[in-house]
Amino acid sequence: MVATQSSTRRRPALERVLRAADRLFYANGIHATGVDTIAEAANVSKASMYTYFRTKDDLVGAYLDGRSRDWREHVLRSLADKPGEEERSPVDKALLVFDLLGEWFRSDGFHGCPFINAEAESSPTSPAHLANVHHRAWIRGLFAELATAAGVADPHPVSLQLAMLYDGAMVGAHTEPDLPWAAQARAAAGSLLRSAGAT
Repeated sequence: MVATQSSTRRRPALERVLRAADRLFYANGIHATGVDTIAEAANVSKASMYTYFRTKDDLVGAYLDGRSRDWREHVLRSLADKPGEEERSPVDKALLVFDLLGEWFRSDGFHGCPFINAEAESSPTSPAHLANVHHRAWIRGLFAELATAAGVADPHPVSLQLAMLYDGAMVGAHTEPDLPWAAQARAAAGSLLRSAGAT
């Protein structure tokens, strides 16, 4: 579809709103961040912002959808076999997910899992909850796929257990950032996969 002149003008404003929402919601929390603050940070009027998002809840859902998309792309890009490099086993790829968590935990501005944080401030019928459910289903699905490829006979409970380690590492790193949560979660994940018959 060819962009019209009007849509071309509007797109930068929408992108500014999404960037501001991402930064402010993650750093300060959802309830603590009002739409006035986001509009001011994005340099748009509140009326203009409401042309893109009918409610604040819709904006929160878009923020989490963006976070999910970015993380999925980062993980899948990191797991992809590189030309000229030795192919990694499914177990190695599952453990690499925890290495990626560790890199994130050590980065500037880590404030915990945006999905866990948002869930504590959201209702069961909100767009935020729906975005969270979809993201967590993708994480479990990824672990189940890797466990299946590694030869685990019953990958469903293993995927749940790996997701528990994944979530627990994020909560721990947010609460006590000086402890090696990702490394210990990785070690536990390796033991879990081996005990489940992964090769």
